[in-house]
Amino acid sequence: MKVLILGVDGYIGWSLALHLLKRGHEVAGVDNLIRRMRVQDLGSSSLTPIQSWNRRNAYALTKFGPQQWRSKYHIHLGHGPSDVIADVIADFSPDAIVHLAEQPSAAYSMRSAVDAKATQRDNVIGTLDLLWAMKEFAPRAHLIKLGTMGEYGTPSCDIPEGKIPERCLGGKWQDEDLKEHCPMSGLMFPRTAGSFYHISKVHDTHNIEFACRNWGLSSTDIMQGVVFGLNEYENLDEITRFDYDECFGTVLNRFCAQAIINHPLTVYGKGFQTRGYLPLKDSIQCLTIVLENPPGDGEYRTLNQFENIYSVWSLAGMVCLAANELGLYPVVENIPNPRKEMEEHYYNPAHQKLFDMGYKPTTDIKGEIKKLIEQILPYKDNVRRSVIVPKTTWV
Repeated sequence: MKVLILGVDGYIGWSLALHLLKRGHEVAGVDNLIRRMRVQDLGSSSLTPIQSWNRRNAYALTKFGPQQWRSKYHIHLGHGPSDVIADVIADFSPDAIVHLAEQPSAAYSMRSAVDAKATQRDNVIGTLDLLWAMKEFAPRAHLIKLGTMGEYGTPSCDIPEGKIPERCLGGKWQDEDLKEHCPMSGLMFPRTAGSFYHISKVHDTHNIEFACRNWGLSSTDIMQGVVFGLNEYENLDEITRFDYDECFGTVLNRFCAQAIINHPLTVYGKGFQTRGYLPLKDSIQCLTIVLENPPGDGEYRTLNQFENIYSVWSLAGMVCLAANELGLYPVVENIPNPRKEMEEHYYNPAHQKLFDMGYKPTTDIKGEIKKLIEQILPYKDNVRRSVIVPKTTWV
């Protein structure tokens, strides 16, 4: 299969590219390297010693050859002429396109008007450029867009996978008349985004669904939970980046980085915020399953992707226990929540479709947390304390 990965230099992108190459797929990668620049601008850097893009590209060419690996960079979706990405798609003729080339941080989108606009431009306009290019040059390609469970928010009812089901799923409330049939079944489940980043992903969802419905494109829209951990790597050329700052470091990655320097684990507010989580290697497994099991022509499908749901407070406790086993003794500290979000809420999203397609969680979360701490412990002297505590507020 010929797979085009947009955002190939990123946390998930580089891991996915290597995984697919090892499975024998032909992979082309596109990136503008802006993640590296944005993290640097925050005063941070990857905790893991990632290689330069030139070194990564040379490694992939040497290991897999030019017939299996191709790359381009400094292509910025949503900026400049839209025919740039169209030229890449026309030249490569991909069977599938994995769209990871978006600004991925809620906190970054809330820092300033400049960063909010950059997020919307990168994500919404960039995806529109991609959709128009696919319409003209790859109408039969399978688009996999990585979304976020954060699109749904935390409604007081069960969350389906994308669309309202025929029967009401239930929750805190249930209308007896809706148990048998919901008159809104088949419509997109309402989104309640919690940041300008999440709003941009909602716009993407609606634009992609419309393109499938109107032009007959095919897409899998993955609503992914919070990803943590490192990829499986054979050498430092393969290791992916690991961010732990307030913007690009997801909560478990941030907790583990705090643990290795005996910094208090900073829990926002009460810590009862509940979300779906999965390790990076499970994200790669799920994306591979989706790629190798495409939807039908003209089909738009949504998959909720996570292993299980956990509260922030329970995750902090698991990190402490794992750290204790390694001779580290961090404490948990509740700090004022910089975000505007419900800290106590109902949360029960469906996520059965990927399990039905063959997803098998690779390990228990406690074991994965301990493994992650062991992996990053050698780099503890590289942790920059100044970027751990949040400075960006939602209001």
